[in-house]
Amino acid sequence: MLSNNFRHNVDAKNRLFVPAKYREELGETFVVSQSIRGNYLKIYSHAEWEKYIAPIKLLPRKTSEEALRFLIGNSIEVSPDGQGRIILPSSMLQFASITKGTVIIGCGDYAEIWAEESYENNQAEQDMEAMRAALEDCGL
Repeated sequence: MLSNNFRHNVDAKNRLFVPAKYREELGETFVVSQSIRGNYLKIYSHAEWEKYIAPIKLLPRKTSEEALRFLIGNSIEVSPDGQGRIILPSSMLQFASITKGTVIIGCGDYAEIWAEESYENNQAEQDMEAMRAALEDCGL
């Protein structure tokens, strides 16, 4: 399970260190994709990526093609180098407003990569009462 959060900087060559704990879970190569829910990136192992896109393939063709075009067209397969770094394309960094500082957050089956400032703003705006109520409604 991908858990916890880590802060790392993107270097001048667009390289980002992925924690060893995550690399063990994700495998030798994995997928980085733009999120459909905000300006951040998501990291999936190949198995989790296939699970994520499987329901989309069952949608009506027009919807499926549009969704897959966005998701797969804005995703890359990465392999960390010997120092555990991946290279992120400039387009992905721009999408997520990443200039240097990042926060990598484990979310169980996947992880997220946020620009540090965006993540801090997101956390400050988090409505913990609403989240607690939603979780309680689920029996937690």
